[in-house]
Amino acid sequence: MTVTLADVAARAQVSPATVSRVLNGNYPVAASTRERVLRAVDELDYVLNGPASSLAAATSDLVGILVNDIADPFFGILAGAAQSEIGGQEGTGRAGGEKLAVVCNTGGSPDRELTYLTLLQRQRAAAVVITGGAVEDPEHSAAMTGKLAKLAAAGTRVVLCGRPRLAGTEESVAAALAFDNRGGGQRLTEHLLTLGHRRIGYIAGPAGRSTTRHRLEGHRAAMDAAGLGDEVDGLTVHGPYERRTGYDATLELLRREPGLTAVVAANDTGALGACAALRDRGLSIPGDVSVAGFDDLPFSADAVPALTTVRLPLYEAGARAGRLAMGREDPPPGGIATVRADLMVRGSTARARPE
Repeated sequence: MTVTLADVAARAQVSPATVSRVLNGNYPVAASTRERVLRAVDELDYVLNGPASSLAAATSDLVGILVNDIADPFFGILAGAAQSEIGGQEGTGRAGGEKLAVVCNTGGSPDRELTYLTLLQRQRAAAVVITGGAVEDPEHSAAMTGKLAKLAAAGTRVVLCGRPRLAGTEESVAAALAFDNRGGGQRLTEHLLTLGHRRIGYIAGPAGRSTTRHRLEGHRAAMDAAGLGDEVDGLTVHGPYERRTGYDATLELLRREPGLTAVVAANDTGALGACAALRDRGLSIPGDVSVAGFDDLPFSADAVPALTTVRLPLYEAGARAGRLAMGREDPPPGGIATVRADLMVRGSTARARPE
């Protein structure tokens, strides 16, 4: 049975005119109403009929790049590099020439992620690049699996950059570039252990994110190998990937363990917050407490002292994702490539202070 615009309106509990305005984008609609309509469109798998459907069937010149937070340099670098490859082709038009890359900022919201993908599906986007870690929630994963299948069926090429490929999306995801977050996290903590650190605090990212889990698993693996696995849970604090998280988490870690000799933050921005908290407590870096981060963002080498961290080749990965999205590079074997994570030892880590 064909789904009609009236069916969508009934599901979303709005008028048919409101549905039309949302789909055509030619009239202001409240954000909550827009999301309700798009959810109904997705649930009912509504497709335009008649001449409009024929027009929509052609792949557009639009490419979507989804990021969690465009203000975060991690995502800014990935998006900028992908955009440079997507928009840098010669020629114009639907025949495979220059594309318009649009950055969609989800704010870390699973609902917004699905909403943007629905909008890009409606626009028959030529490709979608999804960056950053995945939300590890069964309901959201199922919704994402279904959405990616619809995008692929409509001719949209889907590329993941910095997130694992979900089971069941082998046919709908053209390529996945997964960062070696576990390996990088393990090597970072092993570095501190070789320096004699045993009381190591860990500032994790938000719970329920694949990046958070994988980096913490690497840290835990190194601690387990050193016989210190029992210490991990009590010296781990979760929070957003923000400077404030690093600051507040470090104070909490010092409260739990006054003899702390090292702090590992799951990203460089949090590590800078940790450094600020330690200085405010009158502690020196690395004399009293060593600090390490993750990502090797541009400011890391210029911090004082320069930050020990794990380097991810963000620009190179983003550019590769852009080429894969445009079909200008062959997908890796099996559709998945692991992006290396290299330990960068700098001045913020040193041997643990004597007992």
